Amino acid sequence: MNRRDAISRVGLLLGGTVIGAEFFISGCKSGSSVNTDDLASADTTAFLDEVGETIFPETKTPGAKAAKVGAFMALMVKDCYTADDQKIFKKGISDLDEACNKKYGKKFMQADAKQRTELLTGLDKEAKDYSKSKKPEDANHYFTMMKQLTILGYFTSEVGATKALRYLPVPGKYDGNYPYKKGDKAWALS
Repeated sequence: MNRRDAISRVGLLLGGTVIGAEFFISGCKSGSSVNTDDLASADTTAFLDEVGETIFPETKTPGAKAAKVGAFMALMVKDCYTADDQKIFKKGISDLDEACNKKYGKKFMQADAKQRTELLTGLDKEAKDYSKSKKPEDANHYFTMMKQLTILGYFTSEVGATKALRYLPVPGKYDGNYPYKKGDKAWALS
């Protein structure tokens, strides 16, 4: 892989988290009309951590659970999503659990890693197909929101920025022709 391809892929990965994330455009809103207190419960946070861990499992670098993406997702949905998106996200949690129960006969938390990966891969395909035919006024797909928040939460956490990406706390000068070796980590923003 050459440097241009690596930068392009990282740009797609990180840029994809911003597209469709309305909280960046409209800012955080206070006093939503949806009760989101249950999102901060230990069970829901653990569920969201497992969804995140399935998307970003622990390998040579810590996974999404180490970055505490479940708590991050709950906070972002509660503080920054519109009331309609909050409802979709909350319903999406139960929809994901029901989809797992329908496919494997067990809840998501009881499924093994392979089953979780297969389920989320199918949901990702479903969400991508939905977004292709989605009109601007149509609701967002719940799995798209979960995936975007997982990516955003992971790469903006200390764990993601320092362990998964290369991080310099005090950056040097800009060098647009810095050599890239195959397998190097992408740079974190400082």
